Amino acid sequence: MIDRLLQYPLIMILAGLMSMAMFIPALHALWLDDHEVSRGFLYSGLLGLFFLLMSGFAMSGKIWMVNSDIANLGHLFLAYTALPLFLAIPFHEAHPDKNYLNAYFEMVSCMTTTGATLFSDSTQLQETLHLWRGLVGWLGGLLLWISAAAVLAPLNIGGFEVTAPVETTSKGELTDRFSRAGPSKRLAQFTLQFAPVYIGLTGTLCIMLLYGGEAPLVAVMHAMSTISTSGISSSGGMGGSQTGMIGECMILVFMLFALSRATFTYRGTSMSLAKLHQDHEFRTGLIFVFTIPFILFLSRGFGLLSIEGVHDALFIAKAFLAVTFTTLSFLSTTGFESAYWAEASDWLNLETPGLILLGLSIIGGGVATTAGGVKLLRVYALALNGRREIERLVYPSSLAGAASVNRHLRRQGAFVAWIFFMMFALSLSLVSVTLAAMGHDFEHSIILAVAALSTTGPLTQFAPEVPIDLYSMSSAAKLVFNAAMILGRFETLAIIALFNPDLWRN
Repeated sequence: MIDRLLQYPLIMILAGLMSMAMFIPALHALWLDDHEVSRGFLYSGLLGLFFLLMSGFAMSGKIWMVNSDIANLGHLFLAYTALPLFLAIPFHEAHPDKNYLNAYFEMVSCMTTTGATLFSDSTQLQETLHLWRGLVGWLGGLLLWISAAAVLAPLNIGGFEVTAPVETTSKGELTDRFSRAGPSKRLAQFTLQFAPVYIGLTGTLCIMLLYGGEAPLVAVMHAMSTISTSGISSSGGMGGSQTGMIGECMILVFMLFALSRATFTYRGTSMSLAKLHQDHEFRTGLIFVFTIPFILFLSRGFGLLSIEGVHDALFIAKAFLAVTFTTLSFLSTTGFESAYWAEASDWLNLETPGLILLGLSIIGGGVATTAGGVKLLRVYALALNGRREIERLVYPSSLAGAASVNRHLRRQGAFVAWIFFMMFALSLSLVSVTLAAMGHDFEHSIILAVAALSTTGPLTQFAPEVPIDLYSMSSAAKLVFNAAMILGRFETLAIIALFNPDLWRN
């Protein structure tokens, strides 16, 4: 049965899973006695399954239905562009705002784990719609985990191109069997490997938040948003949370999984904590997480300890937690702002805290994780190459001794990383100029471009002095923002790979 199902295109499988996922908010709305919303999700799910069933019968006799890596890449692109058209139907039917473009905007934002929303006031949406947004973002995050290993890695894109020539394994390792397996079989194998881990992490965090006193819906939403790094919340962020510092500490621990794929997998097997400190991405991420708060406290905070009332230990602990939590949140492109961030930034005398958040979001998290941005592995490759160039300025004839992985990162890896960084900068300039031409000022254009390309939607609310009203944007600007979110999640190199002639052959 499974082998028969895997013969169908990936986009059909994803549409079927999303159709079945619609029954969850349908049951939730029924439990709340909101029958109109419940019917919208129920009918949409049933119609989606019926359409896919009829399409499956029509395609069942075709012997040319053979999935390839490049074809799955095209289906993945459709998952971010065409599939939200279907996901937006129940949202459009349930919300009083009957602008279908707004519903499509929300679903693209959730599917790409960007988390930008047109409805900044959480009370503008019913609880069921909040649950649907969080569920779509959570499933989008799971799709990223699986597709990164099963689709992007074999094509050496999505960050894998930095270390591609040296990612080899012995014949006895599990990834070697994956490399010999077909694309469809590989998708199934990685789904069985990653889905239990993904679900288990989400369930663990949800139970911890519930035990800490969080409301059930908020606990579920924050757990799904943390693991998927979507930053979607039904309470307006951490400010509406009931768990306070304890809840932020819990979420902070689970956001570490977005710094590197080594936190949940390593060459197809479980990654031991003993080897985690050897991972370049994870160490680079921790450097940012601990260095930035230390610098801020060193330059601003320690000089203010003599002020009356500021030396209170609880206040200092809250301020340090706020800076650390917010730093990791935006580095992982989750976008949760600590409930104490505003108070801490005032105490630290930060005049432009939004610039720090923009910079962290551009850097991003780890390769093959749900985080966006440039990615830590590319940053590490550029830093390693820069350090070597400085060494050669001092000792021109010196020879650098290192493992083959580091030698590759200093040479070809740094070159590829620089190319991607330039493409990211060009994309940022293009989106910013386009939005500016549509009437947005320079500051808002930059923030919108960074938020979309780094898949950190909450930047639009926390980076500027006054939150950007996305709802009031023109339809053309919303379409540009949608395209930028898809470009930021799918990455430019993957879009270039879609022009491979093998995709269109036969």
